[in-house]
Amino acid sequence: MKTIGIIGGMSWESSVLYYKTINELVKERLGGLHSAKVVLSSVDFAEIERLQHQGDWTLLGKMLAEEAKRLELAQVDFILIATNTMHKVANVIQDAVKVPLLHIADATGKKLKEHKHQKVGFIGTRYSMEDDFYTKRLEAFYELEVITPPKADRDEIHRIIYEELCLGKILPESRKIYVDIVNRLQASGANAVIEGCTEITLLLQQEHVSVPLFDTTYIHAESAVNKALESI
Repeated sequence: MKTIGIIGGMSWESSVLYYKTINELVKERLGGLHSAKVVLSSVDFAEIERLQHQGDWTLLGKMLAEEAKRLELAQVDFILIATNTMHKVANVIQDAVKVPLLHIADATGKKLKEHKHQKVGFIGTRYSMEDDFYTKRLEAFYELEVITPPKADRDEIHRIIYEELCLGKILPESRKIYVDIVNRLQASGANAVIEGCTEITLLLQQEHVSVPLFDTTYIHAESAVNKALESI
């Protein structure tokens, strides 16, 4: 079994889901008392969020690259960034280490292609929805047409992520807001919607909407397990 390196803590709420899902999948596939071989490097999200707000992605890239180097020194076989947004600096992180980085957009794009989806909605942080580092990768490598909500909806999605979900607050009224936004994306032609922030799955699950949801936390964790067990 290969050792998985995780850069986590962004937020720790979703990092818990990564750890739980990875270990559940390993147990499901190998049985008995098996669990995943994981090294976790967890950052202080307050520092990360402050630099995101300031737009200092250069320093953020350097910070996470240092975390990746620590994981490499711990002899992990590959690395996950346990968040969608910080894949904005994925190239900086990959350039800092020799071990491969398992990109969340690649895992998601492959899964969408497997299910033969073409036009998809995307919800996440403002940084992920308004920059093209994520959606452009999906469009260029996986031939997907990606649509995002209008500005007012993007603002609400972002607010709920940072003011509620990252603090572990799961509010029914916020779920209703998300459901309405997803329904509007479906009405705009999306035949699937990407939960492009790892905290969103804490609030919104498939039972709440009719359009297929693609939970990037689960998809990324599953791809890590596939890679960790590929030689077994």
